[in-house]
Amino acid sequence: MKANNTIRMIWTVAVIGILLAGAAGVYAFSLGGKCEKVKAAAGVVSIPVAKVADGKAHYFRFDDGGKEINFLVVKGSDGAYRTAFDACDVCFKEKKGYEQKGDAMICKNCNKKFAIDRIGPHEVGGCNPSYLPSQVKGSNITFTVTDLKAGARFF
Repeated sequence: MKANNTIRMIWTVAVIGILLAGAAGVYAFSLGGKCEKVKAAAGVVSIPVAKVADGKAHYFRFDDGGKEINFLVVKGSDGAYRTAFDACDVCFKEKKGYEQKGDAMICKNCNKKFAIDRIGPHEVGGCNPSYLPSQVKGSNITFTVTDLKAGARFF
C-alpha cells in the first residue's frame, strides 16, 4: 500500500508540475509575443504601413534606456491609422493594456469598450487609450522619440 501511495504522489506532483509549466509558458508567450520591439533612428521610430494595414491592432515596444514603453497601431474602418499607448489614462497602474474585439479596443482591466475610429487627440481621459501622436510619411507611420518618452509615466 505504501508503494502505491508513493507512486500516486509522484504522478500527482508530476502532473501538477507539467500543468504549471504549461500555464507559465502560455502566460509568458502572451506577454512576450504581443509586442514587437522597435528602435529609433535620428529621433524617429518608423513602422511600415504595410505591416499594420490589416485592421488588426499591432503592438510595439520602445526601450527608453531600460524603460519599456508599449504602444499600438490599428487601422480604423475609416482608413485612418490610430495610434495610442497600450495604457489608459486611469487603469495604467494595472499594466494590462488593451485587446481588440472587432471594431473596438477593450481595456483589459475595467472592460470598457472604445471604438477604434474614435482613438485620437480629442478622446482623452477616463479609460480611453492614451493618444500617441504619429504621422503617415510615405509608406511609414512615424513617431518622435519625444512623443514616445512622454508616455513613459504609464509604464
